[in-house]
Amino acid sequence: MSETRDIRLIAQWRDDPTEALMTVDLRIEGARLASTWDVFGAFDLDGAHPRPFILRRDGRLDFGEGADHWRTDLRDAEMRVTAYFTVWFNETDSGQYKIVKIAELGAKERK
Repeated sequence: MSETRDIRLIAQWRDDPTEALMTVDLRIEGARLASTWDVFGAFDLDGAHPRPFILRRDGRLDFGEGADHWRTDLRDAEMRVTAYFTVWFNETDSGQYKIVKIAELGAKERK
């Protein structure tokens, strides 16, 4: 049985790595998402305008009441650097995201 870890995942949009950086905190077991609960994250649209979201259990990215609802297959992705997953912005437009960093939450030594 693999160890359960709490991580911060950072992913870049494959079409433009400088735009819409995605950050989300997750609990993983081995290389798979271990939790089924809703989790929080954000897209950094341009370095000045973060767009927070809730990743719902069904893969919807919920930006709040009255906002668009995107969806993703991140819950099914392998949690490793260089792995890809998809974000659907609407019914016809989607983007591939590449996991570029996985950091253990609380791993930095406090001074």
